[in-house]
Amino acid sequence: MKTILFDDIGSFPLPDGMKKAKMERLIAKRKSEAVTIIEDTMQLKLNSGVEIANYPQFLSMIDQFLKPIMDSKRCEEPFLIREDEARIEELEILEPFASNYMDKTGERLKVRVCVTGPAELYRFKFGDRIYEDLLENLSRSIDRFIKRAVEFSPYFDVRTVSLDEPSLGIVPFADEMVDALNTAAEYANRAGIDVQIHLHTPILYDTICKVDNINIIGIESAANPEYLKLIDPDLLKRYGKFLRVGVARTDLFRMGAEFNEAHDTNVFQDERDLEKLVDDLISPQIVFENLKNAYEIFGDLIKYAGPDCGLGSWKSQRIASKLLGNVRRGMEEFDLYRT
Repeated sequence: MKTILFDDIGSFPLPDGMKKAKMERLIAKRKSEAVTIIEDTMQLKLNSGVEIANYPQFLSMIDQFLKPIMDSKRCEEPFLIREDEARIEELEILEPFASNYMDKTGERLKVRVCVTGPAELYRFKFGDRIYEDLLENLSRSIDRFIKRAVEFSPYFDVRTVSLDEPSLGIVPFADEMVDALNTAAEYANRAGIDVQIHLHTPILYDTICKVDNINIIGIESAANPEYLKLIDPDLLKRYGKFLRVGVARTDLFRMGAEFNEAHDTNVFQDERDLEKLVDDLISPQIVFENLKNAYEIFGDLIKYAGPDCGLGSWKSQRIASKLLGNVRRGMEEFDLYRT
């Protein structure tokens, strides 16, 4: 019986009173305040039971990768970043934390590394017109961010990397993007690391099956259970692919509207209501049922499970941690159910 691993997508609320723009400035300067926030947030994820926690993502998913790739001083060719410059700042800030973790536990810190995928970055910069040489260099740059993330420190155990591609299936897909995704995931696949792709819709999952270097397809199935019906388990088996399924909703504003209508309140004005929303809509029992439903369809093709998406919009670290804790308890109930 294979274990389904609990990971998270990455983004997380900032502490009360901290603004995103200020946090970005603090990270850029490696200020001690930023270090403390990133370390404390990683500890919150671990305390909540996340097995393979993504480094806390507070920076823009576009700017943190595209800005250095566009900086000619950091590149060896247009849009091809030098390997020594391909830094994921929030991950590298965590190195002392990982070192302390290893001292305490005797084990390297298991992490998930999320990078914004080449399709998302390319479309943001160039739209739908394909310049193959630039797309190739941009994809190689993403590969270099992954390579450095895996190799720069002896204290991390990178268990999985994820290409974040929220627009795939929503905007037109160019055939060249298959090659771009393969290039971006080349190092990770060669290193034997699970490569996920995080999609907001599974419409193109059959195309992603043809990307040799990606072996895990992520589905936001808690908010959209019908997405599971779009996926053919036999096709996954034919291509040797697995799934990461969402078992906890993260669409806060839609849930908030449902909660407000049911309780005649404004959930965003009182954190106690947000806590009740989590208990009502993301309880351990609901997480268990979501995972059970997905497992009845896909069985051991499910390799990872967790929240649908990131939690950056949730505002409160305490409530986001509660959500993660409910996922942990729901997955533990599922483990007991299977045994």
